[in-house]
Amino acid sequence: MSTERRLRLPGIAYGGDYNPEQWPEDVWAEDMRLMREAGVTMVSVGIFSWALLEPAEGVYDFSRMDRVLDLLHANGISADLATPTAAPPAWFFRAHPEALPVDRDGRTLSYGSRQTFCPSSPAYREAALRMADEIGRRYADHPAVVMWHVHNEYGCHNAECYCDLSAASFRGWLRAKYGDDLAALNHAWGTTFWSQWYYDWEEILPPRATGAAPNPTHQLDWRRFCSDELLSLCTAERDVLRLAAPGIPATTNFMVNFSIEALDYWRWAPELDIVSNDHYLRSSDPESEIDVALCGDLMRSMAGGPWVLMEHSTGAVNWQPVNRAKTPGEMRRNALAHVAHGADGILFFQWRAAKAGAEQWHSAMLPHAGTDSQIWQDVVQLGADLRALAEVRGSTTPAKVAIVWDWNARWAMELPSQPSAELCFQDLVRDWYTPLWKAGVAVDFVRPDTPGLDRYQLVLAPSLYLVDDTGAANLTGFVERGGTLAVGFHSGAVDENCHVRLGGYPGAFREILGVRADEPFPLLPGQSVGLAGQVPRGATADLWTERLRLTGAEAVATYTDGSLADVPAITRHAYGSGTAWYLATHPDPATLAAVLQRIGQEAGVRPEHEAPAGVEVVRRRGADADYLFLIDHAGHGAEIPADGVELLTGKPVDGSVTVPEGGVAVVRTQRLTYWQAST
Repeated sequence: MSTERRLRLPGIAYGGDYNPEQWPEDVWAEDMRLMREAGVTMVSVGIFSWALLEPAEGVYDFSRMDRVLDLLHANGISADLATPTAAPPAWFFRAHPEALPVDRDGRTLSYGSRQTFCPSSPAYREAALRMADEIGRRYADHPAVVMWHVHNEYGCHNAECYCDLSAASFRGWLRAKYGDDLAALNHAWGTTFWSQWYYDWEEILPPRATGAAPNPTHQLDWRRFCSDELLSLCTAERDVLRLAAPGIPATTNFMVNFSIEALDYWRWAPELDIVSNDHYLRSSDPESEIDVALCGDLMRSMAGGPWVLMEHSTGAVNWQPVNRAKTPGEMRRNALAHVAHGADGILFFQWRAAKAGAEQWHSAMLPHAGTDSQIWQDVVQLGADLRALAEVRGSTTPAKVAIVWDWNARWAMELPSQPSAELCFQDLVRDWYTPLWKAGVAVDFVRPDTPGLDRYQLVLAPSLYLVDDTGAANLTGFVERGGTLAVGFHSGAVDENCHVRLGGYPGAFREILGVRADEPFPLLPGQSVGLAGQVPRGATADLWTERLRLTGAEAVATYTDGSLADVPAITRHAYGSGTAWYLATHPDPATLAAVLQRIGQEAGVRPEHEAPAGVEVVRRRGADADYLFLIDHAGHGAEIPADGVELLTGKPVDGSVTVPEGGVAVVRTQRLTYWQAST
């Protein structure tokens, strides 16, 4: 968070999206009373109110918003005031039909939902900035407004638009990237293949639907452009708001756990005063608490410290095939786990459950059933919990392990025509993250080129298919200087232009890993191979194998069957003053956990605190104390060694603390060094 523009609220912010325009005005007084009862301190307002704020072009009506903000302030509740630009009104599209988005098949999509605009539309940009300016100037000095909420979930439904306006903007982005040198683009895209050479910039189009596989570098640059195009809209609105109110911080809500169309948030985070995220559980995920932790650590890493959870749900969402309700205690565990992983604000979508509209079956803080409901009781309890944890605000999480996360590598690996379509970047990273989480090992996320890797004892690169020379040199230097690096299969294979690094795999990392593969052998769905060596008995692997030979490394495990029987599968190599490991396959979970445990132990990595299986342990570090979060996901309860004060109950802790079944304990302890905390 910016030291100049930061969220000036005491304690941990608590609340949710507030949409009073959906309700008669006589309901608002009840909203205020119930917000105070729940301990709400901040709500997001105006996110989808464009049609009411500007009923006709250039005609504004802020009377309702004036009354809402005045009412919030009178009740001691702060506002995260949004620019409502995620949902342009119908009149805008009647006037500017060219601003509607076009899909890759050439279909123009209609308005009638949200985010139905082309990010490259000049008409949309002009209208959005005009609205941001009106809001910024009108409310710059309103005492309720403590943060600007720019837009909402950029790219959620319109990360890509393939219209002619987007095509022209794409060409402009390419000309800037390649220095107006068309030959440089042709080289980067490898356009001699399939007669794709371009002789004029006007010949270049977005990667629209074609009869065969499109050019991978064309697609990769397109994804980069789409992320940058939306970022340019975000920063343009931010600048308008900063001009009106220089001291009010600005945010926009990320969505780090969503699909390949996600934006490159490493580029976005430095542009915001406060980094925030929306996180929703997937009903099909049997261990969704791991995703909560992973996304929290990723957000904390991008923010460089505390961040804000802008949205999550009290219960079910409305957009999955089956939207399961949360089990007893799950909402509280989720919310406090976000705090454990760095969140200084806990907000929901939304305050009052809608009775009409596309999200009428999305849960809320105040459900359809009203206050006579379990959700309401849980919401009130969570408000009390967060008040009890106020002193945690601003504390950080020390970590000695880093995982490399790169959106360019993710986009590139998940493009068509790979050796295997079964590979998913997020799944591979989570597979490596999970045993660390279960062991209570704190994790940061880094880019391949993040400076200062020497502060970590261990760096893991589970899936780094694409890496540029700078990133590869940064990871190599980390090992040379004494660090321990572990690399997953199919990493280092291509450069930033998706060109294969010749000479054998794993490309950029052959030398430091001390291995060379001449051919990948991806496995079919359901196929597995056995592993033998310094791995658990009965170890197996699936998804991927490689014909690997040693060029200095030692074999830790080999395949026991299949076409690569006796070929190395997991290797270890002393390089410079450090050590580099290669996992040329995808071990079963128990084997992967055992291998990562050995790698971590050799690197000197230790858990934050001992705890039984099923109890998540996270430490946040304050200026004068540490805060030990203990979260029981197994439902068995636990007795954990600790000394200090349990903040949720206010009771002293002398020797041990009881974590209730399915519950949470947060102990303020003496501030420890990393080494003390690890032993």
